[in-house]
Amino acid sequence: MKVSMVTAPGTVEVLEVDTPQAGPRDVVVRMRACGICGSDSLYISLGGIPPRQGHTPLGHEPAGEVVEVGSDVDGIALGDHVVINPMVPLDNMIGNGGDRGGLADYLLVENAVRGVNLQVVPDHIPWAVAALNEPMAVARHGVNRTKPRPGDKVAVFGAGPIGLGAVLAYRSLGVSHVTVVDLVASRLEKALQVGADAVINSADEDVIARLLELHGDGEAMWPGRAGTDIYLDAAGAKPVVDTALAAAKRGATLGIVGVHKEPVPIELVGVMTNEVTIVGSMGYPDEIFQVTEDLVANWEKYALIVSHTVPFEDVGGALEMARTPGAADKVVVTFS
Repeated sequence: MKVSMVTAPGTVEVLEVDTPQAGPRDVVVRMRACGICGSDSLYISLGGIPPRQGHTPLGHEPAGEVVEVGSDVDGIALGDHVVINPMVPLDNMIGNGGDRGGLADYLLVENAVRGVNLQVVPDHIPWAVAALNEPMAVARHGVNRTKPRPGDKVAVFGAGPIGLGAVLAYRSLGVSHVTVVDLVASRLEKALQVGADAVINSADEDVIARLLELHGDGEAMWPGRAGTDIYLDAAGAKPVVDTALAAAKRGATLGIVGVHKEPVPIELVGVMTNEVTIVGSMGYPDEIFQVTEDLVANWEKYALIVSHTVPFEDVGGALEMARTPGAADKVVVTFS
């Protein structure tokens, strides 16, 4: 079978390897779709991840069809459509430094347990949408970390895949109003399509003034604070943190799910006086299959997040597209 693998810094090759076979507790999944993540670009630039530097298989957003089931596996049948938790096991993570990845014709899932390292999805869910399960779990964990309550007013900064996934997550948890902030008009239009109540183009609008219009005045030590309860940074940009803290009322929460590539200094007096809570988020300790139910129920909206599908035959072009700023929002590789 073919597998896409980092072989040197900046170099990805499609190599021929042996097709895996299932042991008694394993399943083999024929890949049908696999999303490309920003971390894949990092792995490529680094030349892989130790201990497999130069030999790192890519792809940790997989969805596929079960084609082999071990004799001791329960709850999984031939032909099942499944999404996969790439973080299990932690010492051999799929597409994250382990010995296998989802950008391949087949994927071995060892010690397969339904609800632990894979989950069945209905056959009518498009493969490209099923492949969103992993990044949507990242978004859901970021949302959960902010502890939203019914009736909360939320501002999501960044209308990329994680930001859009956060909009859907906040909606499913019953918040009263979601505003999305971004610089790109087309992304803001998509945010409205997936369920945002309002959008702000920070390229030509005063974000804090608009939040005051949308969410009202918030109680604070000083005037001019918005009534926004939760700010979620899904952009990973310093101006987001600056804006959120400048707008934050007493008791507001700022969640950080976007990756910041540089240190961000913050003004702590406002954090102290308004008792602002700042929380970080990484991965999905519990959310990988929590998000699946909402993904299945609202798959048409999740489908809007996918901007490009590219056949595995052109996986190199797909990876290059995903690495090029502004070229695509969410690239999913599909398999025939």
